[in-house]
Amino acid sequence: MMSTAQSIDGSKFLWPGGGDQWTMPTVECDVDAARERLEAAGVEIEDGNTDHERWRAQRGDATAVAYDDKVVVQGAEPAALEGLVREGGGRAHVYFDGACRGNPGPSAVGWVVVSGDGIVAEGGHTIGRATNNQAEYEALIEGVRVARDYGFDGVDVRGDSELIVKQVRGEWDTDDPELREHRVTVRELLTDFEEWSLEHVPREINDRADELANDALDDA
Repeated sequence: MMSTAQSIDGSKFLWPGGGDQWTMPTVECDVDAARERLEAAGVEIEDGNTDHERWRAQRGDATAVAYDDKVVVQGAEPAALEGLVREGGGRAHVYFDGACRGNPGPSAVGWVVVSGDGIVAEGGHTIGRATNNQAEYEALIEGVRVARDYGFDGVDVRGDSELIVKQVRGEWDTDDPELREHRVTVRELLTDFEEWSLEHVPREINDRADELANDALDDA
């Protein structure tokens, strides 16, 4: 099954785990400036397929198609291209949560990326059988990766797992090799930002990410 994530313009796109249809995020922008940002990021630009298309660009499973005053991003995971098409910059908050039924058992992740303009993107999907801590890390990695792909300069990450927060900050250690690998991945992602913070928050502050993870499990 596939589950959905949602971008700032309300468009939905698919993530592995649940069922829904996706539409295509549309970014109204200076398409020449957007092309320059993509080229600077090493994305190859091709000619459009029709007279109405100015150019096309592809990265991973996503394709950006430029028209006179907008760029439409197609594909299952458009965040990387959509973030480059938009001007980017600024600071975002990332909220993350993992859900597990059994520990280990059926698990899911939920994450929300928020800027001063509101929710930039959010998503939740199942990840198969995992422990609760593994699910928490998977949610953290996805949320931070999406914020990075949207081009934010700084990120403030918030989650209700004190263990995960303190492990990533280096205050607590773990003997679990998989959790150690996840911790390295998170730290590497965070170095892509000019500034970052990671804090533990009460569950009620993290309710949207929690809802997304549990809804994905309920819908599986």
